[in-house]
Amino acid sequence: MISEHIPDIDLITTYAERQDSAFSRISPWTKFIMLILVVLMITLPSSMPILVAMYAAILLICFMAGLPMRKILAWYFMPVIFVLSLVGIMAWSQPGVPVFSFAIAVFVLTLTDQGILLVLTLLLKALISVTFSLFFLMTTKYAHFSAMISRIFPSPLDQIFLLAYRFLFLTLAMAASMLKAVRSRGGGIAHSLRVQGGLFAGMFGLVFIRSFEQAERVQKAMTARGYNGTYTARTLIPKPGFAEYGILCGAGLAVIMTLWLVPHAVGW
Repeated sequence: MISEHIPDIDLITTYAERQDSAFSRISPWTKFIMLILVVLMITLPSSMPILVAMYAAILLICFMAGLPMRKILAWYFMPVIFVLSLVGIMAWSQPGVPVFSFAIAVFVLTLTDQGILLVLTLLLKALISVTFSLFFLMTTKYAHFSAMISRIFPSPLDQIFLLAYRFLFLTLAMAASMLKAVRSRGGGIAHSLRVQGGLFAGMFGLVFIRSFEQAERVQKAMTARGYNGTYTARTLIPKPGFAEYGILCGAGLAVIMTLWLVPHAVGW
């Protein structure tokens, strides 16, 4: 593991393969369509109570599925930093009731209640999508996931996606081993970013070079075993049951109700 704040793909795959909760027995198609509806719901203009309720519900199903909640919370670090880096500047230009202000030379920056609400809204939307995506990946077996990719994406996009996913394991494993080597020799992330930036730049460059070399060896091994450019997943994917169809209809109705309840927010 490179860092506790970076999603551990090995752990995600382990939960997906060994997890045996009621959610792991739900059809992957049901969870995939729900993921699309969740993304659609957070894309539509929604009020804060709706987003809070969605986030609480998703956290609840993750807890009921037996997923590692402390790990998931630690993995929020990257999306939180990403959202704050994009929205942090926009928050200071929103009209509203001033909450905090300070001056830089001749410029006066004012943070309003609407600016804070904008940051909280976008942050909550990002956490909802990340959490449900992790739920989907950690409760869906790789065989079913790869079969869905083969059925959804046309060739050669499905081949690129499936092989890139497998090569990602090799790249992360190499990066983790090299970071362990640096730490065992007295190096550290904070110290190295300040003093040994060249070392880390060379290290990550070497990771990608070795990853390409490893990918070439894997490709030759696959060709030797009869790979002709087409990797077809033959796994049968469980179909949704009647209860799952009811859940999907309810979720679709919730999206329609959101559009109907906030027509002014979508320009109607």
